[in-house]
Amino acid sequence: MKLWTKLWDAVVFLLLLLGGLTMIVPFLWMVSTSLKAPGTVFDLPVQLWPSELHWENYSRVLTTVPFGRWYLNSLILALGLTLLNLTSGAMAGYAFARFRFRGQALLFLLFLATLMIPVHVLIIPLFILMRNLGWVDTYYALILPGLFDAFAIFLMRQHFLQLPRELEEAAIVDGATPWQIYWKVALPLAAPALATLGTFTFLAGWNSFLWPLIVTNSLEMRPLTVGLAVFQGQFSTEWTVLMAGLTLGTLPPILVFLLAQRYFIQGLTLGSLKG
Repeated sequence: MKLWTKLWDAVVFLLLLLGGLTMIVPFLWMVSTSLKAPGTVFDLPVQLWPSELHWENYSRVLTTVPFGRWYLNSLILALGLTLLNLTSGAMAGYAFARFRFRGQALLFLLFLATLMIPVHVLIIPLFILMRNLGWVDTYYALILPGLFDAFAIFLMRQHFLQLPRELEEAAIVDGATPWQIYWKVALPLAAPALATLGTFTFLAGWNSFLWPLIVTNSLEMRPLTVGLAVFQGQFSTEWTVLMAGLTLGTLPPILVFLLAQRYFIQGLTLGSLKG
């Protein structure tokens, strides 16, 4: 019995190892390519790591395009989207979890139904709205369409449903108002859910491509994902410089994940505990 258990554990470990390699290999290939000489990316035999490191690819991506401005735009987009989503998701989730009002179940169901609407269906109406408001090629158009997110509301509602009501009842006895209960009792206990939601939202904002591509016109308003596309032409692509830019672009998401990983796993299990 113990032998079968060990064999099963070995098989599971091997499968997990293969799964991990499929995720880390593209990242390592990106870093390796960013240090190769231009024009040697597809040379045979395949060179896993360059014999001579070409750091000039990084200097080129920093000097030939407004890389710093694109980096700043991506940070503003990702941080703005994260802040707004955390605020609206926490407040709406708390309201759905704790307050009772007519049509509450139907309204929450309608919110969840919006998750089934493909994003591409909303692009044209959103663009027309942004154009009529005069917000095209501004930070408003980049950030505000993502102000409310049904997943954020759902995740925060699930967390607040798990909080013991006794904590809020004790605060009511002490004379706390609903806002004080939310701000001083419920929200501080929502750190795991907020960290998980913040990580997901930051990654979504940092990696967004299609909407910023449509709603920005000038070179200065583009985020990093859209700006780096200038290195990809119809007939040729500067792979080494492009990979250098992408390598630099992966640093903020990695930093955010490392900072939030303490709460990440705990936050991911919230939706499976109570409906």
